[in-house]
Amino acid sequence: MSETKVWPCFSYPDARAAIDFLVEAFGLVERAAYTDDRKIVHAQLDWPAGGGVMIGTSDPANECSQPVGGGSVYFVTGEPDALYERATAAGAKIVRGLRDEDYGSRGFVARDLAGNLWSFGTYGGE
Repeated sequence: MSETKVWPCFSYPDARAAIDFLVEAFGLVERAAYTDDRKIVHAQLDWPAGGGVMIGTSDPANECSQPVGGGSVYFVTGEPDALYERATAAGAKIVRGLRDEDYGSRGFVARDLAGNLWSFGTYGGE
C-alpha cells in the first residue's frame, strides 16, 4: 500500500459549491471537509484511481491562501470517454474536447467553477 506524496491544492470563492461540482462532474470523492465560521478551510477530494486534491475557501487574510482560478491538474483515467460524457452532462466548460494525442493518450481538458484547468487522459507517465 502506498501513500499519496503530492497533493495539488486549489482555492475557491465558494469551496462547498466547488466540491459539489467536482464530485458531480469529474467523479472525485469527498473524503473530508473542515469548516471555520461556516467556510471550508480544508477539504480532501480523492481520485478513485489514487491520489486527489485539497481545496479550501479563498481568504485574503490567510497568508497561505492561493489565488482563485490559476491552477491546473492532470488525472489518469482508463475511461476518458465516459468521464467526458459525465463532465459535459454536469455542465463543465470543455476547453479541449476528447481527442487522441500523438504520444498515445486519449483525453480532454475542462475548467471548473473558478477557472482552474482539469485534464483527464489515459497517459500514466513513463
